Amino acid sequence: MIIPINLGEKSYDIVLERGALKKAGELLGISDGRSVLVVTDSGVPEEYVNTVAKSFSKSYTFVFPEGEQSKNFETYMQICQTLCDNSFTRKDAVIAVGGGVTGDMAGFAAATYMRGIDFYNIPTTLLSQVDSSIGGKTAIDLGKIKNIIGAFHQPKKVIIDPEVLSTLPERHIKNGLAECIKMGMCLDKSLFDIFTGESYMDDIDRIIELSLRAKKSVVEQDEKEAGLRKVLNFGHTVGHAIEASVPFGELYHGECVALGMLPFAGNGVKERLTDVLGSCGLPVSCTVDRKKVREIMTHDKKSVGEKISVVKCDEIGSFYFDEMTADEIMNLI
Repeated sequence: MIIPINLGEKSYDIVLERGALKKAGELLGISDGRSVLVVTDSGVPEEYVNTVAKSFSKSYTFVFPEGEQSKNFETYMQICQTLCDNSFTRKDAVIAVGGGVTGDMAGFAAATYMRGIDFYNIPTTLLSQVDSSIGGKTAIDLGKIKNIIGAFHQPKKVIIDPEVLSTLPERHIKNGLAECIKMGMCLDKSLFDIFTGESYMDDIDRIIELSLRAKKSVVEQDEKEAGLRKVLNFGHTVGHAIEASVPFGELYHGECVALGMLPFAGNGVKERLTDVLGSCGLPVSCTVDRKKVREIMTHDKKSVGEKISVVKCDEIGSFYFDEMTADEIMNLI
């Protein structure tokens, strides 16, 4: 299945197909002779990385330690140094094989090396397949502030192979489902309704497709988050603050987004959202340092003066924007 992302000169295709990873060289369409750097992390199965790297005559591989703690300037500079050491030019390319951190690191390096070279993305986690693989956002963290340094750099093509999810731990699958639920809450009631059934995992390919189509519709209308695209931040204002305030690894990104959605779900839908999150094995409560959460929220990219732009949902499949102070948000939690 081909899902086109229509962005004028920056348009590209998402290939959603079981077994697509084995055909990566053919599907990416990178001409022979170009150098490619495959960027991945230590948690990605070697067979996935080797399958992609061996598809090209001039390929190099960069592996960094798995986890959010690697999403920093040091890793970014190491990737750029690898590109430089191997004489990469503007005609060459970077390919991400991994989760959201890998896509962010590889994409940001591609966006800035020689002021921009081609970037291709092969996401291997559910979270990255349905969320960060589409839209061109690339970034690194600065201290505990997530994604504060970055650039918009659209990929040339994205390959999504649901079969790679078979090697993911169950918690990582649940982690990705949070973003799918987010899309359903704000943009597509039919997607949200899939999660009300007991066998929703049997529909994982459909869940991925509907999530991608929901995000596609937003990104095509607002590529650089001037307005509508902010809807994709539903759950992230509080979620990012929770994620940064707890010990590393205690809560995954999707788990924090799940928690972050609840304060902004209206009374008519909060119970349904709580039930769905619980059935998907996602948390609906946690213990955090409220002072830390509040402090981190004030550094949010969506802050305007003393107000923070938030997304609210009072009816499944719809949303609206609001502006609140940090104290007002804390009162909702």
